Amino acid sequence: MKHFSFGATTLLLVLSAASGSAQQAGVELDPVTVTPGFHSINSSRSGRNVLVLPGAQFQKLPVNSLDELLRYVPGIEIQARGPMGAQSDIVMRGGTFQQVLVLVDGLRINDPFSGHFATYFPIAPQEIERIEVLKGAAAAQYGSEAVGGVVQIITKSFNAKKGVKAKGGSAQLSAGQYGLLNGSAGAHFSDGKTSFGAGVLSNNADGVQQRGIRGYFHATTASASVAHRINDQWRFALRSAYDVRDFAAQNFYTTFASDTSTEKVKTNWNQLSVQHERGRNRILFDAGYKNTSDYFSFNSISTANNNKSGLWQLALRDELRIGARTVLANGVQYNNRVIRSNDRGNHTEGQLAAFSTLNYTGKEGFNVTPALRLDWHERRGFELIPQLAVSLRRHNWQLRASAGKTIRDADFTERYNNYNKALVTSGRIGNPDLQAERATALEAGGDLYLLKGLRISATYFSRLHKGLIDYVTTPYANMPRRENLVATGTYALAQNLANVNIRGAELDLQYVLQLRNGRSLQAMAGFTWAEAESKNGIAGFYLTSFAKHLLNGSILYSSARVELGFTAIYKERAMAQSATAIKAELAKDYFVLNGKAQFFVLPGKLGIFVQADNLFDKPYSDLLGAQMPGRWMQGGAQFKF
Repeated sequence: MKHFSFGATTLLLVLSAASGSAQQAGVELDPVTVTPGFHSINSSRSGRNVLVLPGAQFQKLPVNSLDELLRYVPGIEIQARGPMGAQSDIVMRGGTFQQVLVLVDGLRINDPFSGHFATYFPIAPQEIERIEVLKGAAAAQYGSEAVGGVVQIITKSFNAKKGVKAKGGSAQLSAGQYGLLNGSAGAHFSDGKTSFGAGVLSNNADGVQQRGIRGYFHATTASASVAHRINDQWRFALRSAYDVRDFAAQNFYTTFASDTSTEKVKTNWNQLSVQHERGRNRILFDAGYKNTSDYFSFNSISTANNNKSGLWQLALRDELRIGARTVLANGVQYNNRVIRSNDRGNHTEGQLAAFSTLNYTGKEGFNVTPALRLDWHERRGFELIPQLAVSLRRHNWQLRASAGKTIRDADFTERYNNYNKALVTSGRIGNPDLQAERATALEAGGDLYLLKGLRISATYFSRLHKGLIDYVTTPYANMPRRENLVATGTYALAQNLANVNIRGAELDLQYVLQLRNGRSLQAMAGFTWAEAESKNGIAGFYLTSFAKHLLNGSILYSSARVELGFTAIYKERAMAQSATAIKAELAKDYFVLNGKAQFFVLPGKLGIFVQADNLFDKPYSDLLGAQMPGRWMQGGAQFKF
């Protein structure tokens, strides 16, 4: 526990380093959000625990990729296999990484091939207005994957306000140890009628020396968008993006000594939004197509996996304001998932859903939001998914609670991994007979607003799962299909576990302080406790990987000449793990601190900075075998216009 005390003390000292009259400074304590119920509403009226992170934080904090930015958002656990966008999984409120839904302007980016691709965000940071994080279930609104929470990226062009003019941009270049060379650039323009945004982010390094190869990575994302108001009623928006990740993936998925994997993932992303608004009624049509190609080589003598996946999305939503207190949203969604793979085979599946949500704001701060979804999947048929959220706001405090059903369909990797190979001597095996996960999600909590700039939120949560999907070590004799397996092999089969109860609690703090002469201080920190209890005692691989105790956060001091940013994380797991074949250890806990100091030669225009990742040079891993780098120094320059 000494590591826990040190990590907690460090974060709490950072949060208490200022005092005075506080007010909003970038981070909003009761922001307008759309994720809990589609339409714009203050988070305190949603009945949910919602955090909103301004997109500008990306350039101010010591982070190099969007998954690293999310790593320090309270309540989000990022299980990183590699640095700076190589690959990461998202976990919220315990469970597995496939139980978090990721959206960009209302459309899902979770890939049907694998949940490991959820953090390959097809968006340049300069296009981002804000990131909304909804903690807890939202399957009644969004369907599969919205189990532990939802992360939605809201962009400047798609969210441009009528009549509001804006323009700006920035560019940044940095270099550092291990052949690091990173760069980003982007701009946004709006004249109140037409909006345009574009940007690029590229992270590259030779990487640190690993057991078999160097941990190199080359990750580049480029995106562009345009939105135009035809008249007061009609508006459309378009986006196109390209993302490529080429990286060393040694022991990302196995603990075999023969694993010297490399992987290259390419993604094309296109989306369209059409909006018609008249009086109290708004109709929105969204369409999107995502195409992903994945080339994975286990080692130099193995046959590489060639995987291609596609995701078509269509959504139509009608929002009607009834009086001054009620908003009714009804809609339909259609998804078509496709995969073509020499390892997993060729498969196609469709999904259709109708949904309805109602938000009612009563007198004296009472709010209620029921939601209902009728979901159809060609493998499981029809499914009814209800949810209810309520809240009561009085003066500087509020109480909130929600209850609902969740569902998650298995991805193509969970069903067919290693299914088409001629011979599989060891490894994870897919299971075509997997059923959908189902759970009942409950939560209750409250928020306290103090000193005009401090928000304290506390929540207790519980999910009662039926058939949670995870990989379980399975003897050869018990494998349901053995045509391409060997009797001496070691296998992990994707299975529906028996009833699993995941419960826990979270405490969040957000603090903003406006000082004299334009100086400001922003801080957020969170503590999450989560644990899983399996009724039959079977422990899956990912179910034992999430943090039992998670403490993470960030602090940012800004003035005309200086910006100082720090991010920190303390993570404690249920148990330590080891893999003797590759001499790998997964410690029970770790603490990592990162820092960035920037000095503006031209205030608000030109700055130079130095950044240190993993300041204390702590050896750590989030998953067994995927060793993360030690201290990594870099420096660079940033130009704003």
